Amino acid sequence: MRLEGKAALVLGAGRGIGRAIALALAGQKARVAACLFDGDEGEASRLETDLRRAASPFLLHRADLRRVEEAPRLVAAALAAFGRLDVLVNNIERGGWPVVHGPYVQTQWDLELETTLRAKRWVFAAALPHLKAGGAGAVINLSSIAGLVGRSGPAAPVFNDGYAAASRAVSLLTETWAREAAPEVRVNEIVLGFIETRHGPGTRGWGLLSEAERRAILDHTLLGRLGTPEDVVRAVLFLLRDAPFMTGAVLRLDGGYVLGGERVPPMPKGVLEAGA
Repeated sequence: MRLEGKAALVLGAGRGIGRAIALALAGQKARVAACLFDGDEGEASRLETDLRRAASPFLLHRADLRRVEEAPRLVAAALAAFGRLDVLVNNIERGGWPVVHGPYVQTQWDLELETTLRAKRWVFAAALPHLKAGGAGAVINLSSIAGLVGRSGPAAPVFNDGYAAASRAVSLLTETWAREAAPEVRVNEIVLGFIETRHGPGTRGWGLLSEAERRAILDHTLLGRLGTPEDVVRAVLFLLRDAPFMTGAVLRLDGGYVLGGERVPPMPKGVLEAGA
């Protein structure tokens, strides 16, 4: 897919990963509808300034996507601005954090599901007919390794059960949507590990972890570092520009966290003589 002139809708574009993706797509001369929710006016103003520098048409749209009726309104606003829709980056979540939110109550569980899972579902439903109309659309769902590791190991203070359940469900939706959208639209997923602005130093929860807890996360990550928004941008651009035969696929972008709990020991000497 050549991104120049394409119309892209990016959720969660006010900060962190969503912001980096929106600016990267604008840098590729795509027309970007950037959806914001709870950021302050300073965030929106900075994003607007940076999008203007890219010299490509853009739209800033505020929406509380926990409200189902906001999804078709968001898509309609993008269509009114650009007349088409080619790309959907489904980047919206609540984010877990037992160390921040404490023990579960019903409202917390429901908020995880309606943000991390349900909002993605209804934006996709509203966008799909228009993505199909272009004949070569693409959807990228962003989820978390919480769906693989749950509240266990070094991730236990970071990923709560509702967030983990919602993230696991996103992968099921990715496969279902790939079937529904084919052949006109490709649907793929990026499963994120610990990223600087998502479960990393750019978040309130990271500061609540002890030094030992933070060290344990890094020690559990094979590459020994957190990911950056730029790492995520590279994966997004790969899926959009360079993977035309890929759909229904799940890329894990976690620096090896999921594998990090198991090390490979040296081979034992064995009991048989060499060559026996």
